[in-house]
Amino acid sequence: MMNKYLISIVGPTGIGKTALSLKLASQFNTDIISADSRQFYKEIPIGTAAPTPDELAVAPHHFIHHKSIEESYSVGAFEKEALEKLELLHASNAVVVMVGGSGLYVNAVLKGFDEFPDITPEIRAELNSELESKGLEVLQEELKRLDPKSYGTIALQNPHRVIRALEICRGTGKPYASFLNKNKGQRNFKTILIGLKAERPLIYERINNRVDQMIENGLLEEAKTVFEHRDLNALNTVGYKELFHYFDGQWTLDFAISEIKKNTRRFAKRQMTWFQKYPETQWFEYDTELQDIIDYLDKELKKEI
Repeated sequence: MMNKYLISIVGPTGIGKTALSLKLASQFNTDIISADSRQFYKEIPIGTAAPTPDELAVAPHHFIHHKSIEESYSVGAFEKEALEKLELLHASNAVVVMVGGSGLYVNAVLKGFDEFPDITPEIRAELNSELESKGLEVLQEELKRLDPKSYGTIALQNPHRVIRALEICRGTGKPYASFLNKNKGQRNFKTILIGLKAERPLIYERINNRVDQMIENGLLEEAKTVFEHRDLNALNTVGYKELFHYFDGQWTLDFAISEIKKNTRRFAKRQMTWFQKYPETQWFEYDTELQDIIDYLDKELKKEI
């Protein structure tokens, strides 16, 4: 039976993951799976740094621009569809490349996503209403009482995480934590994780330059086209929410751009923290010669052959 491999490329935004994925896809004559949750949406290619038409033509890509911002798309749905796509691709090619900096989505494919019961939407609506009227601290205290384990592990300053945990607690009568790490399916492929890194000042410089390039490429005009949909979850993301404040007259354009850069730098920092949780990752400097990376991959591929 043919050995199956998934080469997963991780690292902070702006580090060069897309460029490397194209080179490796060409090297192994294979397809690319995108695990970038923002690049799913076809209306916002500039602000999400989606591959250009020329880049998309280098190798077949999957999960790029396959959804509209008006469509709901969960990490659970992505896991199911990505695994189905990998099964099809592996039928004709032993190696597939995956690239993307959305840690939760990468993890869903590599490790499996926790399965939660369906919860009535009214519970989330109720929690969102309470967040607005009573504040986050009240919800944090409820979580502490209903699920001390989750209270001690999740990002308490992130209202989305607190509400997600509480809706499970309220909807099932059981702690959110009790559903974690259950029913994760086995993977029928071997993962080779490679990461790109650089010194923090260089990463930040690359991010600042990328944002300037996005503005030059038309990010402002792109944001205007989706402004009327600003409340959609897909647009609650760096690059758009800052410009929406500018359109509202709350910020100057220069300040909005500076906030995009700052928030992108913070996002990159969180990405590095997330991906450092994978001890099996082989890290390379962002400017490592391609042949060095290929030599490493060839060695890993031969281990199981």
